[in-house]
Amino acid sequence: MMTFAIGEKVVYPNQGVGTIENISTRFFSQKPEKFYLLRLICSSMTVMVPFANAQSVGLRKLSRNGDVAKVLTYLAGPDIESLSDWKVRFRINSDKMLTGSLLQIAEVFKQLVRLQCEKPLSFREKKMLDRARAMLIGEVAQARGVKECESIVLLQKALSKSGYAFPEAA
Repeated sequence: MMTFAIGEKVVYPNQGVGTIENISTRFFSQKPEKFYLLRLICSSMTVMVPFANAQSVGLRKLSRNGDVAKVLTYLAGPDIESLSDWKVRFRINSDKMLTGSLLQIAEVFKQLVRLQCEKPLSFREKKMLDRARAMLIGEVAQARGVKECESIVLLQKALSKSGYAFPEAA
């Protein structure tokens, strides 16, 4: 089981990067249960994650530089075929977003950017593109120790190599 320390930056799937602000114990039915108190950087929202659920919700350490490099290479590289049935595509993309994996978030992001060039996205896919965009920007900035505006420039450069413009936030 992975454990985290107070002050450590972690990724909460589908929400983004947060900082472990506290570790506390609460009692439920006379049984102690430990929690991470996590403050999300993008929204300042706090989330309590039970130690016992940290792995199942996908709480993970911040990506390393090598992972960021793989994401930038992926964004710059050739396209992968996307599914035409939007319901199947949405389900697969939702599952990828829930893994919290930076590379899988980049896959969802690039696929939706490409799709958006071909036709307007559904409301749900627009929201997903926006969330993937925000999560990429936030984690790349934290992993590289740069401001979000510098993270956007890195992602824009990579994506432009595959012929796509970096989308604005909706």
